[in-house]
Amino acid sequence: TSVKRAVSHLGYACEVTADLSVIQNADRVIFPGVGAAGSAMQSVKKRGLDRALANALAAKKPVLGICLGTQIILSQSEENNAQCLGFIKGVVRAFPHDMQQDGQVLKVPHMGWNNLDIVKPHPVLKGILPEHRFYFVHSYYPAPDDPGEILATTTHGITFPSVIGKNNLVATQFHPEKSGPPGLTILKNFCEWEG
Repeated sequence: TSVKRAVSHLGYACEVTADLSVIQNADRVIFPGVGAAGSAMQSVKKRGLDRALANALAAKKPVLGICLGTQIILSQSEENNAQCLGFIKGVVRAFPHDMQQDGQVLKVPHMGWNNLDIVKPHPVLKGILPEHRFYFVHSYYPAPDDPGEILATTTHGITFPSVIGKNNLVATQFHPEKSGPPGLTILKNFCEWEG
């Protein structure tokens, strides 16, 4: 619902749904998620959302993954050793528990505000500046096999992919809907992107 509020605030019509016919008829799909990869994959398969997302991608509709919705588009997750959707080949990795930065032990989950280092321009990242900060809450991060599918990285102890994409699919490890004006910029760009 926080994604719906943000998109509605921008003036775009949107709906929260698990109805496959609504998803099929949508112009674009946002796939947010919170929780654990294993239980999320069970729910996604039980509801047929795996097929709905695959169909949206095949139909060249723009699709945006957010947080867990980013992680389970990869092939596999170290969380619960879950087999995921495989839209982007790669593994979701756990943060090391002994990470340090500037002599300080870093907490996992990574929870807080960080910037993006854009490594590959993308229409959804248009207008995002190095000083913009985004809200993260996660213990795992996406690691695509193909470095060309990494659009932006973030550093929290280690440097990890924080925005990934392939064709008409783009995904953020952070929560744009909770990231103030820069996050709204990303959502607006997505709503205008033709994939």
